[in-house]
Amino acid sequence: MAYQTLRRKAITEFIEKKSRFIGFAAPVSSAEDALVLLDEVKKEHRGASHNCFAYIIGQNKGIIRYSDDGEPSGTAGKPIAEVMLKKDVVDCVVVVTRYFGGILLGAGGLVRAYTHTAALALDAAEICAMHETRRMLLQIAYPQWDKTEHAMQSLPVTLENTEYTQRVTLSLLCRIADEALILDELNRITDGKIDIKQEKQTFFHPWGI
Repeated sequence: MAYQTLRRKAITEFIEKKSRFIGFAAPVSSAEDALVLLDEVKKEHRGASHNCFAYIIGQNKGIIRYSDDGEPSGTAGKPIAEVMLKKDVVDCVVVVTRYFGGILLGAGGLVRAYTHTAALALDAAEICAMHETRRMLLQIAYPQWDKTEHAMQSLPVTLENTEYTQRVTLSLLCRIADEALILDELNRITDGKIDIKQEKQTFFHPWGI
């Protein structure tokens, strides 16, 4: 079953009535990783008025945490988390740093500013789909290599590595949903003259969304 997370770290900035809002978003694999990144942001922005955050961990959204960090209750952390939930992302953290500009925004203005900054950061980090994926090792004799290489250009696979020794050895990734089709096609074009080792199942995002 596929799920959505972030492709990379990203930082964005938004100004609202002289208050500076800096959005930081990143993929993480645990709550501990999220807190490490939060601590890094806090150290970088020691002089900020607030460092509000939210993180969601687990494909089933088993861990959801957020903080207003001194902003009025419900105006920062929860709106950030709600943006993440609306975009259906997990295993990621969003921190919004605010440098107060001297003009009060009111509760509604704060919600809008934190929501907007969180959305900007998530978009900049690029939401991607993580698919159930199989890594496979293939060994092919050189007479079969040209047509195999040509066929793979139209197959839904991601080639990780190629080694040329006594035989051609490939490491590739494919979605579990495409596995049977790929195996059938590779065996067909090589007349079964290919050694295939199916390795562990994992999650990967070569196909994105």
